[in-house]
Amino acid sequence: MGFRKHLEKYRPGIIDNWFKSIVATYPPEAKKLFSNQSDSFNNPVGSTTLKSLENVFDALLNEMAAAEIKKRLDPVIRIRAVQEFTPTQALYFILDLKRVVRDVLKKELKAKDHEIQKGLQAFESQIDILLFTGFEIYMGCREQIYSYKANHVKDRTLRLLKKANLLCEVPEVGTEIIPHNVYKNGGFDDTKT
Repeated sequence: MGFRKHLEKYRPGIIDNWFKSIVATYPPEAKKLFSNQSDSFNNPVGSTTLKSLENVFDALLNEMAAAEIKKRLDPVIRIRAVQEFTPTQALYFILDLKRVVRDVLKKELKAKDHEIQKGLQAFESQIDILLFTGFEIYMGCREQIYSYKANHVKDRTLRLLKKANLLCEVPEVGTEIIPHNVYKNGGFDDTKT
């Protein structure tokens, strides 16, 4: 049996362990909430995370195009980008898939089957690429957040300055830096006092 067939066979266990590894990164009270991932209304974060992991795993398993994998990874990365994680903490779950797969397929990997080892190596290379894709999504989300924050501060400051009458409209003065009459007379005359 080829490596991908083993991944298909153990898919439920791999996804379950992968989801548990993400849940383990949250505080205890959040872990309880996210563990009940079946109800998307009461637990949108847990439900979306699980669905995203299933979709990403299936995309990796079926060797889908990078654009499709990115689309499937996006929801879970967006969730983690707005939470209080460092970039490493937010994205580590991607690399943790390697450990999960090795743990679940421990018996098959001990057999030292060349085809399985080669399949594992190819799958782990896909995971490495997935990490870069995840980082790209994460940085895009963080840039968007910082842009919103900067615009909010700028708008708030502008409103406060206007409210305090420290800012007012300046009438249009034209494009000339030096007034026309000064220019015509040859410049400023410093000798007159």
